[in-house]
Amino acid sequence: QVQLVESGGGVVQSGGSLLLSCAASGFLFSGYAMSWYRQAPGKERKLVAFISMSGINTNYADSVKGRFIISRDDVKNTVYLQMNALKPEDTALYYCATSIRTIEYWGQGTQVTVSS
Repeated sequence: QVQLVESGGGVVQSGGSLLLSCAASGFLFSGYAMSWYRQAPGKERKLVAFISMSGINTNYADSVKGRFIISRDDVKNTVYLQMNALKPEDTALYYCATSIRTIEYWGQGTQVTVSS
């Protein structure tokens, strides 16, 4: 029943921006922290950004600090990742995720490709 559906990925040139969205359903969205992860070809899946249940606390991977912004809208049950000043190394499949009790939930991912 828990579903996370990412959207907003695409192809962009270096220096460009994209806004990723993750629509959540099947659980009380406002009661859980949310995260964005990414996985590049041949690489491990890595945490990109985290936002607390309240939306007050956020954390970012060093590689995206100052460029990416995570936010949430509890009315729309959506978590966002605003990506600015994109670099080729940002190319990856981006996933949103949450943990409900002991279970991790993941979306299907949205592809971001940054050309040089």
